[in-house]
Amino acid sequence: MTITNEEATMNCICCKGTMEKGLAPFHTDRKGDHITLDRAPAWVCTQCGEVYFDEPAVEAIQEVLCTLDQGTEKMAKSA
Repeated sequence: MTITNEEATMNCICCKGTMEKGLAPFHTDRKGDHITLDRAPAWVCTQCGEVYFDEPAVEAIQEVLCTLDQGTEKMAKSA
């Protein structure tokens, strides 16, 4: 039996509220740069707003960060 996203339920670790799929900001400081993704896919608590990123979202975010690292390395070499 396969469980789809619509059937999957998740509760917030902080408040035990219901988590729903949505979009949330992601912020990080990396190698002296501040990086913000305004709308990353995430699980968001309907009660307290806590955000969890699942494995596919984390992998996508890491891919974006690696691409940015490569671009900033090229910029540094051309300076």
